Amino acid sequence: MMRHLMASVLAALFSQGVIAQESANPAPADAKAYIISPADGATVPQTFHVQFGLMGMGVAPAGTDKANTGHHHLMIDGKQMPMAGKAMGDEVMHFGGGQTETTLTLPPGKHTLQLILGDMAHAPHHPPVMSEVVTITVE
Repeated sequence: MMRHLMASVLAALFSQGVIAQESANPAPADAKAYIISPADGATVPQTFHVQFGLMGMGVAPAGTDKANTGHHHLMIDGKQMPMAGKAMGDEVMHFGGGQTETTLTLPPGKHTLQLILGDMAHAPHHPPVMSEVVTITVE
């Protein structure tokens, strides 16, 4: 719950310009990233499939300089929200080839997943385009 609240507060601060953003690739205000599967609250095996969704923008490989596009980054267990204007690093898994799905293997227990769209240089867009936090239980 706290991670979800923090993500919402950061999104509000980004969108209102309180946190500076240097992204060369701004996002439409109505753009939305989401996790298609697994669903929030799902119980999954240790190895499972994750499908990414995006509305209001297009997916393009990292380095592609095209308006209203980006590529997915997946944050697992809310390690650290990426900073505005900074390339996302080890706190996320990068899908710079434009991938829209992956297979993960996680240890048993509760985990959280959150998508963050990155611009051509891996920085969060302005406003940030990120999914709700999805909580899963790995068997």
